[in-house]
Amino acid sequence: MQNLSQPRAGRLRRHLTHTLLAALATVCGLPAQAQAQTPVAKYGALQVKGNRILGQAGQPASLAGNSLFWSNSGWGGERYYSANVVGWLKNNWKASVVRVAMGVDETGGYLENNAREKAKVKTVVDACIAAGLYVIIDWHSHHAEQHQAEAIAFFKEMATTYGNKPNVIYEIYNEPLQVSWSGVVKPYAQAVTSAIRAIDPDNLIVVGTPTWSQDVDVAANDPIAGVNIAYTLHFYAASHKAALRAKASTALSKGVALFVTEYGTCDASGAGAVDAASTQEWMTFLKQNNLSHCNWALNDKAEAASALVPGTNPAAAWADSYLTTSGRLVKGYVQSWSGSPATTPTPTPTPTPTPTPTTGTKVEAEGYHAMAGVQTESTTDTGGGLNVGWLDAGDWMAYTVTVPTAGSYTIQCRVASPGTGGQISLEQNSGTTRLGTLTVPNTGGWQTWTIISRTVTLQAGQQDIAIGVPVGGYNLNWWSFAPASAPASLAAAAVYPNPAQQQLRLTLAEPGTATHLTVVNARGKQVLSQDVPAGTAPEATVPLATLEPGTYLLRVVTGARTTTTRFVKE
Repeated sequence: MQNLSQPRAGRLRRHLTHTLLAALATVCGLPAQAQAQTPVAKYGALQVKGNRILGQAGQPASLAGNSLFWSNSGWGGERYYSANVVGWLKNNWKASVVRVAMGVDETGGYLENNAREKAKVKTVVDACIAAGLYVIIDWHSHHAEQHQAEAIAFFKEMATTYGNKPNVIYEIYNEPLQVSWSGVVKPYAQAVTSAIRAIDPDNLIVVGTPTWSQDVDVAANDPIAGVNIAYTLHFYAASHKAALRAKASTALSKGVALFVTEYGTCDASGAGAVDAASTQEWMTFLKQNNLSHCNWALNDKAEAASALVPGTNPAAAWADSYLTTSGRLVKGYVQSWSGSPATTPTPTPTPTPTPTPTTGTKVEAEGYHAMAGVQTESTTDTGGGLNVGWLDAGDWMAYTVTVPTAGSYTIQCRVASPGTGGQISLEQNSGTTRLGTLTVPNTGGWQTWTIISRTVTLQAGQQDIAIGVPVGGYNLNWWSFAPASAPASLAAAAVYPNPAQQQLRLTLAEPGTATHLTVVNARGKQVLSQDVPAGTAPEATVPLATLEPGTYLLRVVTGARTTTTRFVKE
């Protein structure tokens, strides 16, 4: 049984840092948004106590996220080892952990060029630390015991570089084959663990188990000595079912902690059909036992296990139309993991893209594909969701949009600020092209919202528009662009409550104009259509009683303008 010792120097130092920051925020009267609640801010340094992984304050910590594909050069998955991808997983999927699967002994891996592979690892780890996510540094090998010296050297370097960061988790052996635990895997793991602990006394270490990390019950009979050690459990839903869950239950009953660092929704080969029913059974088991998990794999390889369709650009701002059947299923679980389990998301083999409005486009501020320095929080603005905050001078966010025709466009920004002087810089080409600047007024508070706008000239086609922050001190909920000749307001899709149960209320910006409403489910299928006649009162209602719980899009077409707003049916 693994027992938690008294806090050592590293854990105590991080604990005091978190406590001091919280105390300063209280004493100095800092605004609420100054206390970020990223996953790492929420849980702090992870600790193992008995068969559970807990947060720094002793609270249960169950993480949900994604595993990148093998990092090996020439294998394709290395394209997604970027800060852009980390930002997208955090803000779009609400992931709390990312796994870096550094290939070791296969072609194009670490043993072939260690500097190149370490650079990929550090790119993702640094991005996760900046984003406040947990990150697993994975020695992705099936024969790690054959390269023990290289593994020790690698993890000593990682511990030296990142051992003072509570974000980092060491996974020292991906999937041992059908070899002896006590005779092969355990001696290797004990040696690598000892080397890490000589530098980093307390960050979580996850140890692979025999038979492709399934024999967790065998490892539980002869556990490794030390603190904050968990054991790897891998499953593929179409291949592994009740029998493997029984092995996991046995291991937990023997007092060891488990971490599902890799799972798939299909069979163990990565191919075949997605088994949604078995995936749901596994998710229920993981939720009941407070287990963390990462899905294999954030990649566009043409196989069932991939989350992205082939050819997905790593730099794009990905809509759900870029997700595979597995990707769409898994995203639903990751997004809802911090709360109660959602009803089983039903996958579809043919995702339906969301049309781009031809006359007006509304962009959620958290939908950037790249950023520097910003964070998100829940908003009390109409429609709910998230806003972007913690904006300081030099921060920026980049968005990929499609402009239908060249010409003059009105750009609107939904902002909130307790002070004056904030500025928004509309930019392109890495800031070398300045489209215009908006001044943010004092709206009366961090969650008191107003719309500011200005006219700019845009070229036609797909392009990046960046929001730079020359002067910070404000929040941003969304921004929009529409032809300057069109009605300026794109706020017609102001909906509440969100989440909703029986009905959704819609505030109409132009009640004198006929409006058409459609509701589209997460699979891109229209499930509701409603016309609102001209002259209707400023508020319309949308009945939701017949809809299944889940995430939906409400499209509002008023005259020549279209707005789209995401809402949740409980």
